Amino acid sequence: MYVRKKKNRSGSTSVVIVDKSSGKIRYLKTIGVSSDEQELASLSEQGRTWIEQYCGNRDMFKEAERQVEEKQVTEYLLDNVESILLNGSQLILNAVFKLVGFDAIEDNILKHLVVARLCQPTSKAGTVDYLKSYFDEDIELHKIYRYLDRLYNTLQDRIQQISVEHTRRILGGHIGLVFYDVTTLYFESDHSDNLCESGFSKDGKQAHHQNPVFYLKKKY
Repeated sequence: MYVRKKKNRSGSTSVVIVDKSSGKIRYLKTIGVSSDEQELASLSEQGRTWIEQYCGNRDMFKEAERQVEEKQVTEYLLDNVESILLNGSQLILNAVFKLVGFDAIEDNILKHLVVARLCQPTSKAGTVDYLKSYFDEDIELHKIYRYLDRLYNTLQDRIQQISVEHTRRILGGHIGLVFYDVTTLYFESDHSDNLCESGFSKDGKQAHHQNPVFYLKKKY
């Protein structure tokens, strides 16, 4: 496939896209007609661009020039930015937070704790550092501990209700199975009983105890 200039009886020149395969020539597209040399050169360039787009070809030299230009623009912008805030995940999770319905609880601390827990599960002190470093949110550690008390004492039922209602909405009103995780309870013993049984230790307890490790039987 290539660009061809075809002379016309009228004296003008047509710039066309030609495909030659199996010994046969096909005219695929006429880019334009002109008698002006500069315009014909422009039409020829348009034809080559059309071929690149049609065939999915990529000019590595043009791409290299474009990448250099983009790099220069990027470096210029970064040099003139006083601070950069990495809040892409926050933008996404804030929208999900609102979609679930948690925004009905008008408290930014809850939102920050939920986002931090999903992005960077860590200790309370680590959460404070994470929010400050990545989202420029200055929340003191003692406020988080106080908020957890409030969460347990006054907001727990409301948050659970919002979660259940959201789950019902996305499941068409029916909840057939619920998965949950709790803190691991284990016992050191020589024998299992009705309360506990031997099981896999995700915490590596088997490697640190002489006696077999037994876990609380799950009741469903």
